[in-house]
Amino acid sequence: MAHLGDDRIGRALDRLFDADRAALLTEVVLAVGQKFKVSFDQVHNDSTSVSVCGQYRAANGRTIRGRTAPAITCGFSKDHRPDLKQLLFILTVDSEGGVRVQFRLADGNASDSSSHIESWNTLRTIAGRADFLYVADSKLCSRDNMAHIHACGGRFVTVLPRSRLEDAEFRKWIQTHTPVWEVVWDRPHPRNQNGPRDIWSVHKPALPSAEVWTVIWVYSALLKLGQEARRRRNIAAATEQLSALHERLISARARLRGAAQIDQRVADILDRYQVARYLKVTRVVREEDTFKQDRRGRPGPDMVYRKITRRRYDIEWTLDSAAVDYDQKSDGMYPLMTYDRRLTPAQILIAHKGQPTIEKRFVQPRRATHATA
Repeated sequence: MAHLGDDRIGRALDRLFDADRAALLTEVVLAVGQKFKVSFDQVHNDSTSVSVCGQYRAANGRTIRGRTAPAITCGFSKDHRPDLKQLLFILTVDSEGGVRVQFRLADGNASDSSSHIESWNTLRTIAGRADFLYVADSKLCSRDNMAHIHACGGRFVTVLPRSRLEDAEFRKWIQTHTPVWEVVWDRPHPRNQNGPRDIWSVHKPALPSAEVWTVIWVYSALLKLGQEARRRRNIAAATEQLSALHERLISARARLRGAAQIDQRVADILDRYQVARYLKVTRVVREEDTFKQDRRGRPGPDMVYRKITRRRYDIEWTLDSAAVDYDQKSDGMYPLMTYDRRLTPAQILIAHKGQPTIEKRFVQPRRATHATA
């Protein structure tokens, strides 16, 4: 340790930068897999943003000694720090013990969905085959990603995003129908022994996806309670903010009088709490009448008064109970999709429920990346 210093670490990092890191990492992972009997039958992929402090003006994706360095730049911050520049950290772990089998850095403004093809190709090289189960979030659910894995003989499980037509169709169907749920887990509350039971169920609808692939719906009793409580809190918080804005508009010294300003404030409140679907806000015009003497002097029986009418903006809002009831019927539910028709609905859920394992593996790589940056 006496010989370990910043200069020596810097020279080692320069050598690592010049090396064929992809081949080096593949050899390391293969050696670890053989040593610890890692099967690579099922892997989980996810990405996160790594925020950095400082300007990093030179870290703009430039080419150094024939290699392109990732750009440290602003992007969609998963740390909720849009004021900081960042890098995108992409990680894949094995399902058996959360062993890291593939990780790399991408530009801070890189799209998550664009990283899956390269990640899957690398994993195919590491596993030595294409039939492993690749589990990822909804960013995988793009036609290019799924078509590439399907064409190469791969298998995957992903979350169907809300933007897909299949999601809207099921949420509309459930308004007048009752699904047949198959219970997969029925266990005590994970944090409160006196709380409601943690029940997970699955349902396979009659219609497949647009690609004619398997779609299942998952229902969680605790997730339903959480979504209902979150919606109620958001509506209450937004209503409180709208009430404060209303009081400000009707006050004698209201300075927020422009229609565009008021509309922007309302939009900001609804967007912050994500309740635009439930609260219907209307900007209205109220008239205030005042009377002023027609001439100077003390008022008397012959004094003439002029009526002055001023128009001021105000807001009114109502709760759309129909929209709340509509969404409440599908609370606690979300869809999963897979190409592998051999998997049962319960097996699809079990495979997806291994996805949180990867979150625990983000801690050490994030610290190492901060130190390297």
